[in-house]
Amino acid sequence: MSSVIVVGGGLAGLSAAAALGSAGFKVDLFESRAFLGGRATSYEAPGNAGPPETIDNCQHILLRCCVNLLDFYARLGVADKVRFFREFVFLEPGGRRSVMRAGVLPAPLHFAGSFARLRFLGVRDKIGIARAMLAIRRERATRTDLDRISMLEWLREKRQTPLAIRRFWGQVLVSAINEEPDRMAARHGFQVFWLAFLARPNSYQMGVPAVPLGELYSSRAWERLGNVSLHLREPVERLEIEKGRVRCAVVGGAARSADAYVAAVPFERLAALAPDAKLPVPALEHSPITGIHLWFDRRITDLANATLLDRTIQWMYNKSEGRYVQLVVSASHKLVDMPRQEVIALALRELAEFFPAVRNATLLKAHVVKEVRATFSAAPGTEQLRPGTRTAFPNLYLAGDWTRSGWPATMEGAVRSGYISAEAISSRCFLLPDIA
Repeated sequence: MSSVIVVGGGLAGLSAAAALGSAGFKVDLFESRAFLGGRATSYEAPGNAGPPETIDNCQHILLRCCVNLLDFYARLGVADKVRFFREFVFLEPGGRRSVMRAGVLPAPLHFAGSFARLRFLGVRDKIGIARAMLAIRRERATRTDLDRISMLEWLREKRQTPLAIRRFWGQVLVSAINEEPDRMAARHGFQVFWLAFLARPNSYQMGVPAVPLGELYSSRAWERLGNVSLHLREPVERLEIEKGRVRCAVVGGAARSADAYVAAVPFERLAALAPDAKLPVPALEHSPITGIHLWFDRRITDLANATLLDRTIQWMYNKSEGRYVQLVVSASHKLVDMPRQEVIALALRELAEFFPAVRNATLLKAHVVKEVRATFSAAPGTEQLRPGTRTAFPNLYLAGDWTRSGWPATMEGAVRSGYISAEAISSRCFLLPDIA
C-alpha cells in the first residue's frame, strides 16, 4: 500500500486525505492545532460569562454549484448536515424586504419573476443588470482580458448604474469572493454569476451548515475512511530534501517518511516548511473577513438569514431562535484595526436599522473574530501567480485555495485543490467538473 503524508488539516488537506484514503492509500495527516478545518472551523469562544459557546470562526456557506465541496461532505457522510435555502432576502435600512427566488422558467430566465419585483432596485437598474447578465453569458468564453481588468471596470463598461453596482453586483460579489469589485479580477465575477445565477435553476441555493463546522470533520466522520490517520497538535517542523526528493517530514524531532507528501499549508508558510526546496512562493496579498457574534436576551428577528444593504455589515445569520445572530463583513479592511468594542458598537447600531427589536433587547455577550488572512486577494493579474499542484520534486505536491484550482479562494476552491493533488499522486479521477 502506497503511503502519503499530508501537512495541514484545512479543507485542502482534508479533501486530499479523503480522496486518497478512499483510493486505498495509507494517509497520515498532521495538523498543528487541536482541531481540523483551518479557516473553516469552530471552537469554544473565550472570555464570555456563562457556559462556553461553540462558534464558527466565521459563517461559511456554499452554493449548489460547489459540487466538489458537496462531494467531500458526502465522502465523510455529513452532506445531510447542510441546510439549503431557496431564496435570498435583501433588507434595506428601515427593514423593507425583497426576495429573490427561482420561478418556473428555465435557466437563465428562472429569476425573471422575482427579479422584476425587487423593490431595492429601480427599473433602469434592473434593465442594466439584465443586459449585463446576457453579456456574461455571451462573453465568458470569448473575452481574453477578464483576468487583466477589474470587475468594476467591466461593470462600468456595461453602463451599470451606481445603485446597481452597490446594491446588487457588489453585494453578491464581495460576499462570494471576499474582495471589492474594484480589486477583483473580472474572471472571478463572471464565474460567480455564471455558475450560481445563470447556469442552472437551483445552483444559486445557499447551503448553511446546521452544525458547528468542526462537527463536519469529527473523528466519527473519518471512520468510514479507515486508511486515514489524523494527528492533531502534531506540527510538521519541516520537510527534508535529499537527492531531489522529499526524504521525510520531521514531526516532534522525529523523521516520518512516506512515498508522497502534500503541503496543504497557507502560501506564507510554504518557505518555512520546506526551506531547502526553495519553492516559488506566490506574491499574493490577503483580504480579511470579520465575524461578529451577538447574543441577546430576546428574539430580534424571525429571518433565517438576510443580506443587509448599504451598511458595513453584509450578512446576518440566525444561529439560535433569533437570539443569537452572526454577522459577516467580507473584505473587512476597515475593521482590521478597529478596537473590539467599536466593532460591536458599529454592529449594534447598524443591526438596529434593519431589526428594530434590537433597540429594546439587552446584549448578553459578544465575540468578534477577525480573520486577517482569510483569503488571498483575487486581484487582476493574480491568476498567473498561482502555482499548480506539482513541484520540482516528484514526490511533493501543493494544495490550498491559493493554488491553481480553477476557482477563487473559497471552500470549493480548497477542496478542488485537494482533489487535484490526490489525482496527481494516484492517477485516479476525483475532481468533478463545474456544472456548466
